[in-house]
Amino acid sequence: MKLQAQLAVAVAALAIAGGAQAQQRDQIRIVGSSTVFPFSTAVAESFGAKTGFATPVVESTGSGGGLRLFCSGVGTEHPDIVNASRRMRGSEYERCQDNGVREITEVRIGFDGIVLGSADRSMSEVDMTLEQIWLALSAEVPADETCSSFIPNPYERWSDIDPSLPRQRIEVFGPPPTSGTRDAFVELGMQDGARHVACMDALRDSDRDRFEQIASRIREDGRWIDAGENDNAIVQTLVNTPTAFGVFGFSFLDQNSDRISAVSINGVLPEFENIADGSYPVSRSLFFYVKNQHAAIIPGLVEYVEEFTSEDAWGEFGYLTDRGLIPLPDGVRDETRDRAVNLSAMTQSPE
Repeated sequence: MKLQAQLAVAVAALAIAGGAQAQQRDQIRIVGSSTVFPFSTAVAESFGAKTGFATPVVESTGSGGGLRLFCSGVGTEHPDIVNASRRMRGSEYERCQDNGVREITEVRIGFDGIVLGSADRSMSEVDMTLEQIWLALSAEVPADETCSSFIPNPYERWSDIDPSLPRQRIEVFGPPPTSGTRDAFVELGMQDGARHVACMDALRDSDRDRFEQIASRIREDGRWIDAGENDNAIVQTLVNTPTAFGVFGFSFLDQNSDRISAVSINGVLPEFENIADGSYPVSRSLFFYVKNQHAAIIPGLVEYVEEFTSEDAWGEFGYLTDRGLIPLPDGVRDETRDRAVNLSAMTQSPE
């Protein structure tokens, strides 16, 4: 263990020793993102097999739900690590601080793309624009070309938006509001799509709050269906409903390519290389966060971080890439690993 990490453990041990003594547990507890869940589970299994430590317990609670649990306090009744398919928000960081979770290490693990997929194999030939996706899924759309007023979304079929799109009912199964995938889809898909509508882009410049309110709200008339936190469940739903689409992470497409096809967005398919180089427009970073104060009381916490950030795991040819993780560039991985294994705490609230 590196010197800085050893010092962090010692300081945390003294702090915890000065308060109420919590019952020890010998398993790392991890909560959070369903997208990061399969990567974290793979690391947990490898970690348990390689070391003398117990295999960590990994729960898929969604990014938002996981961060609430993570930030609820210090002690063995609270999680040690949270997985997130978006960056921790400033309000979440402040909640952590208010509840005594003062030392947090942020670890960016790689990239992921958000996919619009279907069990209909012909959908791989479909190309949608972000603007079309926003028009299909927004709760309200402009009443005219000035965006001076808005109406409930009238589109029933994809072809109502553009004749080149499929003549099938708009029906999309996606993650709920607690999901980081939902947050990223709203930001990168919905908001960016709205900006391709000229008057919406002008509204963003003149009234940012109003723009975000309109651009971010997904329709609630049955065209979008919250399908839970488990992306695997969305995949299975699509197999049973081949005329529908689903929104989920690239890793689930990668693992189910024999059953699910994805549309291209703005002319770019969600493929490994396109996500890695940023050309696929709905791409995002994935994270996990470590509660440094728990390194003193939870056996193997630092060693788990070392396993996750090893080249055998998250490297270009690591076992996580076989599960769909898009790795960080070489130099960035080295810098991130150094901060991670040394438990270098965040020094300020995320933006």
